[in-house]
Amino acid sequence: MTEVLEDYALSKKVSRKGTLQNVGIIGCGTMGQEIARVISQHGINVIFIDLSEEKVKEVFVELSRHLDNEIGKWGLTKNDKKVILSRIKGSANYNDIKDCDLIIEIVNSKKPGTNLEIRKEVFAKVEAVVREDTIICSNTSTLMISELAMELKHPERAVGFHFLSPASTVKLVEVVRGVKTNDQSYDLVIKFAKMIDKKAITLHESPGNISTRLIVTLINQACETLMEGVASTSCIDETLKLGFGLQFGPLEMADRIGLDKLIKWMNNLYQEFGEQQFKPNPIIKRLYRSGHFGRRTNFGFYKYKDGIKVGETITIPQISE
Repeated sequence: MTEVLEDYALSKKVSRKGTLQNVGIIGCGTMGQEIARVISQHGINVIFIDLSEEKVKEVFVELSRHLDNEIGKWGLTKNDKKVILSRIKGSANYNDIKDCDLIIEIVNSKKPGTNLEIRKEVFAKVEAVVREDTIICSNTSTLMISELAMELKHPERAVGFHFLSPASTVKLVEVVRGVKTNDQSYDLVIKFAKMIDKKAITLHESPGNISTRLIVTLINQACETLMEGVASTSCIDETLKLGFGLQFGPLEMADRIGLDKLIKWMNNLYQEFGEQQFKPNPIIKRLYRSGHFGRRTNFGFYKYKDGIKVGETITIPQISE
């Protein structure tokens, strides 16, 4: 049985106009699952669309496993898990999102390139089944929401809505208004951000937004420092964490993002701006071409076992006294 906030209201006569009760997610990989959990934990129903029913079942296995980990850390109770999962449904059929008030596209293809055409196809499929007042968002940061909105008959409903990873703990989202985005769509997305306890950072449309442009530049410079033999991987990361209060060092962050995803971001930004700061560093390329994408594959700038760092992969000559 699905539980919603209205079940606990004094009156069940709740108007749906201007409310957000059902959110659709297109693509439920690692980030999609994080976002689904965040939304569900705040009392909103979620339905995600993935490639096949088999994939849908795999997603629920991963959702359950993650929630069990949270229970093990005393972050949730078993009843919390039950309630969260009761609000999440999955499907391979786009028709099942027809009653959603807001859709978030989170497609991440493994194919090289920008994913622009894939995302456009998703936007068109979504608009074909949802209501005219449904807001259609994209979690992309390196593509322009205005360009994706060109696929829509109603481009005024498109808004950029970018979560930072991990979505469960990072307290902000980047909200991007496209050229044709109307006030109603924009205001509703800002309201939605507050509903899921996120601070909305509003910005002018630009590839990379704020977060991706800056983190890519930092990671690239950290790689330059490593490649020059100035310091080890862990020394570079510790300097940024302890010296400047970052939650993760730049090279550790690269592993958490995934070097396959990171190199796409960099290529997109380099293609857009043509600036050296966005061109993937040779170390990133070497790791990527070897299939070493970071924590997910147990090998990146660090070696991992069960998601825990167990050593560095790139050594530099010791500095003699």
